[in-house]
Amino acid sequence: MPSAQAGAQVRTELRVQERRDPANLTELRKEAERSAKELEDATKALEKRRATIAASEKELKTKLTALQGLEQRLSVMRQPVSQMVELLYEQPIAANNVTPFLSGNADERTLRALSDVTQIVAVRQQAVEQTSALFKETERLAGEAQELRAGNLLAEAQLAAEVDTLRLRSDKIVKSLTAALVKMGIKIDKVGRAALGCNPLRAATAGDYPNGLIPRGMLCPLQQKGFSLRADATIAFVSLNEAYRKRFGKQMCVTDAYRSLAEQQSVYYRRPGFAAVPGRSNHGLGLAVDLCGGVERSGSAEFVWMEKNSKRYGWFHPSWAYSSPFEPWHWEYDPKIDSLL
Repeated sequence: MPSAQAGAQVRTELRVQERRDPANLTELRKEAERSAKELEDATKALEKRRATIAASEKELKTKLTALQGLEQRLSVMRQPVSQMVELLYEQPIAANNVTPFLSGNADERTLRALSDVTQIVAVRQQAVEQTSALFKETERLAGEAQELRAGNLLAEAQLAAEVDTLRLRSDKIVKSLTAALVKMGIKIDKVGRAALGCNPLRAATAGDYPNGLIPRGMLCPLQQKGFSLRADATIAFVSLNEAYRKRFGKQMCVTDAYRSLAEQQSVYYRRPGFAAVPGRSNHGLGLAVDLCGGVERSGSAEFVWMEKNSKRYGWFHPSWAYSSPFEPWHWEYDPKIDSLL
């Protein structure tokens, strides 16, 4: 029993460590991105399969049309044979009519009758052979049509089930991530749902909007009240903030994060030379923060710690901010750096 108790204690310690490890947010985000990529690939495969099915259905329709044509041909081929049989029935060659032919005294009528019999036999034989071949072709086409339809239905059902499974998995991971963010201080909206803008799968979508014109619903709030960033940047910043809090006993101080176009214009005119041209700032992309609480002083313990540790979370101090202009408070998030972690 001691070993079982020890195992339970280890598992408990691991769970506690997991709750306290800010890197878990990054892992959750990456897992959400991976599951989203798998879902996207599976969805594309399903769409491709449906296109293949559509082509197969077209081929199936062609086969069924060919099948209908064969049946019509069979119907047409049966007519001359039945007509010949009826003619023979109406004009039989009696036994006494064969006698003149055998004695060499056959007249033109007898010869014509024998010629008709020969023609009837030849046509009938040809019709029988062609009918047999057409029946075999009909059976082959019917079998292929049935196989195509069954294969298409099975393949689509399997792919649809896979897509549904991946979608559920993706939703579960995103919910776990947003729940973890809420526990760390990210506010929920007025209707009580986890911040929808914190879904990391929305980060790429947020990048589709012009600088400074990202809708608020596409942004994820920071723990610091009143500030927000793009989802992936917020998730990384929360992890960085937790590590910073463990080191200095306080959260990072934020003076600015996402800036709308109007806010960029205001800052640009109030602080000429210390703000990017409106519409070109990384703040307008939801990928930059301005910090205080010591980080804004180059060489301080907080600034040095940030230089040493921020890249572990995808954040960095841009080279231009060391001199042109000198902005020790300005830090940016790079998804490419974060993806390498």
